[in-house]
Amino acid sequence: MASPSIGVFALQGDVREHVRALDDLGVATFTVRRPEELRRCDALVLPGGESTTMYKLARTFELFEPLVERIRAGMPTFGTCAGMIMLADRIEDGIVGQETLGGLDITVRRNAFGRQVDSFEGDIAFDGFADPVHAVFIRAPWVEDLGPDVDVLATVPTGPAAGRIVAVRQGSLMATSFHPEVGNDDRIHRYFVDLVKQS
Repeated sequence: MASPSIGVFALQGDVREHVRALDDLGVATFTVRRPEELRRCDALVLPGGESTTMYKLARTFELFEPLVERIRAGMPTFGTCAGMIMLADRIEDGIVGQETLGGLDITVRRNAFGRQVDSFEGDIAFDGFADPVHAVFIRAPWVEDLGPDVDVLATVPTGPAAGRIVAVRQGSLMATSFHPEVGNDDRIHRYFVDLVKQS
């Protein structure tokens, strides 16, 4: 695949930042709010935001089932923060009845690092990168448990959360607890684009 078309789920969350990051890589990028826009996607980004709002809006706009179908059919998808929760098969500390799109054989814990005031940033090693990534965590989840087919891409190096898993990949799906769209480091988006091209 030469130049994939990557959609960004745009009903809620950090949409513009992801569009900018992908545009800067020369990728054909557009926002996805309706099923017909989803059909144009070779791949999709699920941004950070509020996971409970995201799944409810996806239901309201009749995007939920089409998203589940495309992910199950193998569409490469990248979730950040709330997007990680949306891709997880299982949630700890979710609201009653909270739904996810699923696909990643992981259990995530919502708001694992604490509330908004506990947001933080720091450098973490990311699998395959020579230099660390500066990661911004905002009311972030972490991966509590994972299945045998899930690769760990990054963990928290130090502090009370040392060793916690904050980036994973399973086949054509990947997710980070943090926000790689913040700042000017395009390596994680580039990693996803390369994954899309290989799929």
